[in-house]
Amino acid sequence: MSDIQRALAQVRARIAEACLRVNRDPSEVTLVAISKTASPAAILEAVAAGQRDFGENRVEEALPKIAHISQATDHALCWHLVGHVQSRKARDAAGAFALIHSVDSVRLAEKLSARCAAKGQTQAILLECNVSGEATKQGFPLHGWEGDRDRFAQFVQQVAQIAALPHLRILGLMTMAPIVAHPDQARPVFASLRALRDALRAQLPDLPLPHLSMGMTDDFEAAIAEGATMVRIGRAIFGPHG
Repeated sequence: MSDIQRALAQVRARIAEACLRVNRDPSEVTLVAISKTASPAAILEAVAAGQRDFGENRVEEALPKIAHISQATDHALCWHLVGHVQSRKARDAAGAFALIHSVDSVRLAEKLSARCAAKGQTQAILLECNVSGEATKQGFPLHGWEGDRDRFAQFVQQVAQIAALPHLRILGLMTMAPIVAHPDQARPVFASLRALRDALRAQLPDLPLPHLSMGMTDDFEAAIAEGATMVRIGRAIFGPHG
């Protein structure tokens, strides 16, 4: 067994244990292996170990890697774009990924939808929400939304605008927690995203929003405890440098 295969087995076991601790079915949580620093050979090792969902940060780096990997395996893989998408990269990103986790403005959504229209495609997306308030984090600014009726109302309006775009499907929300000394210190951030999703569902009942993409190598167990359906894990699988 290779180091990557062993690491994947350990991560999957930790996901299962985290689910069982809160009476969740481990099948509810998708492991997205963040392969942004991983070589094609390392990714193919993970594929051989049964991994099918991979996440990339930069469109320009991901597309040639995806093309290379697709030629090297017969397995159908699911590619996620998890990094910030610059508006000028929307043209290349649209339709190239199974799921884009990081849509953070109506303007970007409109560009993605228009590009998908030109390609005759529909793009699944998540809305990135900055619920921690960190200035270094991307996303719709939603820190303290629970006590800010106007901020929440504005977000509902923006989500409704995006939901009306014909070539996008909103599947849920994504966030990044701050770096903390202990994973449980990140739980309030994850709980806030889950509550935001539930509040959105109440306002926009036609949007089921099944997914919460939250939790990374250092805090994914805390995210699972708060309802994560997708965890984005790179370092624990591929090591610090891929």
